[in-house]
Amino acid sequence: MNALLGFLLLFLLANLFAGFWRVNRGPTPADRMLSALLIGSTSVAAVLLLAEWQDQPALRVAALVIVLLAAVISIAYAASAEASGAAPDRLRRSRGDR
Repeated sequence: MNALLGFLLLFLLANLFAGFWRVNRGPTPADRMLSALLIGSTSVAAVLLLAEWQDQPALRVAALVIVLLAAVISIAYAASAEASGAAPDRLRRSRGDR
């Protein structure tokens, strides 16, 4: 079981590096933000696997903190995109802006 957890952790770390590459080279800000959210989700999965593998329950609390930070970042990005006028047209139309 430990070998499987180690393999899964390495796989998630490879996904993290791919996400970091995408954040650096993303063609649009939206692509970069989606990659950042993917990094947050993958980080939570990696920390939870590490908590189980190392039998460290405190790492589960760290995973919860990462989830909260990812949620705050996504809300802040959506608010800043809407304020700068970068929000999609359908969002502006649904609010009544013309």
